[in-house]
Amino acid sequence: MRHRLLAALSGGEATISQLAVALDSNKGNVAHHLKVLADAGLVELAGTQRVRGGTEQYYRRTMSGPDVSRTTLAEDESNAFAVAEPGVFLALRTLRLTPRHAERLTTILRDLAGQPDDGDGRPYSVILGLYQLDQTPPPGTSTTSG
Repeated sequence: MRHRLLAALSGGEATISQLAVALDSNKGNVAHHLKVLADAGLVELAGTQRVRGGTEQYYRRTMSGPDVSRTTLAEDESNAFAVAEPGVFLALRTLRLTPRHAERLTTILRDLAGQPDDGDGRPYSVILGLYQLDQTPPPGTSTTSG
């Protein structure tokens, strides 16, 4: 769910209600996962707008580039181990790929995921994923809010 939220927010700012509709989830679930992402520094409150019956809160992604800095990692105690090694690389990207390129990348990722452990090697954690996003941003999303 959190990865889906980050992907949905790639298109711009959105409210909890807009994200719930776009991701076919309930607002409570979306709000919970947005809070976790905000606590991790991956999303932030972008602005608010008064509407009939209350105030809408717009959220946005905080990271615009693919690389997470070592400083950002160090801010989260649970990731402190990650900055101990100089070779740490983390990325979350939305790429535009041709069907042929997506198929090729999927083959490479499946091959990597299927490789046997090297008994003499050091353990590393790897998260692999590739899936097609909707072409349109969540309904009612905006790039600015007041």
